[in-house]
Amino acid sequence: MTTTKKTTTKSKSTTGKKTIPFVVDNLPRNPLAFEVFDLVSRSRSKAKKVEVLRKYDDQSLRRILVWNFDESIQSILPSGPVPYVGYDEQNTYSGTLSTRISQDVRVMHETGNFSLGVSDQQGHTTIRRESKNFYHFVKGGNDAMSNIRRETMFINILQGLHPLEAEIIVLAKDGQLSDKYKITKDVVSEAYSNIVWGDRS
Repeated sequence: MTTTKKTTTKSKSTTGKKTIPFVVDNLPRNPLAFEVFDLVSRSRSKAKKVEVLRKYDDQSLRRILVWNFDESIQSILPSGPVPYVGYDEQNTYSGTLSTRISQDVRVMHETGNFSLGVSDQQGHTTIRRESKNFYHFVKGGNDAMSNIRRETMFINILQGLHPLEAEIIVLAKDGQLSDKYKITKDVVSEAYSNIVWGDRS
């Protein structure tokens, strides 16, 4: 007879948990872009995703998201993996810079060590700091720059970034940010309603 005990009370208690407010105040004061995008990805509803983007609004995030989602923007960098590694690595590592970044990211996930935000001790630069240079990489931004100089600048920026930040840049240049993170143009448009899309190239 004990098997007639219904589990409806459990389902009621779990549905009651949905009223718990969503907490977004769990990132460093100046979080890295991948920390914000990861939190957006883990947010289950559109409203929560919008809340996170608004909470951690920064011009550098907007630049990345516009570069990725605005169809009028044309990247003038080669599409696909970045085919280069640093001078100091050429004799010890064979492969593309994109492959190296992917391997670093995989190791971080395996070890659970992401060296987050202000605790990063690796001397990396950040998207927040480097985003002012992104205009060099799109049509109409600095067309006078030679392709060799442009690609060298891009590579140097990638090499200086935290691997998870570098991965974001590589994805954004090809409009593939949504392949990694659960972020859509619709969510971005609602979070940052003053973004004007189109006519950028």
